[in-house]
Amino acid sequence: MTETTVNADPAELAKFSELAHRWWDPESEFRPLHQINPLRLEWIQSHLPLAGKRVLDVGCGGGILSDSMARKGAQVLGIDLAAKALKVAQLHALEAQTPNVAYREVSVEALAAEEPGSFDAVTCMEMLEHVPDPGSVVRACSRLVKPGGWVFFSTINRNPKSFVFAIVGAEYLLNLLPRGTHEYLKFIRPSELAAHARTAGLELVHTRGMEYNPLTRRYWLSGDTSVNYMFATQRA
Repeated sequence: MTETTVNADPAELAKFSELAHRWWDPESEFRPLHQINPLRLEWIQSHLPLAGKRVLDVGCGGGILSDSMARKGAQVLGIDLAAKALKVAQLHALEAQTPNVAYREVSVEALAAEEPGSFDAVTCMEMLEHVPDPGSVVRACSRLVKPGGWVFFSTINRNPKSFVFAIVGAEYLLNLLPRGTHEYLKFIRPSELAAHARTAGLELVHTRGMEYNPLTRRYWLSGDTSVNYMFATQRA
């Protein structure tokens, strides 16, 4: 990737910008994000208590995770390249009077060049499957975190089951997500993400899966990483 190219798909940015005004409606297309956020937050906190920590949220969108981490006492910077979503995040922070959260329209690669080794933790959730070069994002996240700091990822596995559950089921049958939210070929196998992490100097410490029951409409964490999964990694 050259200095002048940005690791983002314009169609992906347009898609999320189009829905930006609905980001904080828990019954909207973003309902799944609202539902899984407490699970993600608790999982992050189990590895690193957030109070007093400086945290970067990469691909923060409308700020659902950024906001909740700030409310746990972290000093949070959320970054994204979807300008409308960032405006929604900033407006929500103002309206909700969320302390210690700021937002910037900047790529993770550009910020890594600007502020290497500046954060106690970096979160990059539900974002890697939307960029052209996920390895570049993983390397930038690693550069941004302090030695011994944590980098948390969540994404979607690539296999027949994930195609059925994450695309056919979630987008077409259950209408949990807008159609076209995900592209199967951009899904990332855990082995691929682990390789990106190793190359970037990150040690994989913990893996967790996330499951959904359409009858109870409930999400929970488990050992099953066949569809949605999370990585907790630590910088050497």
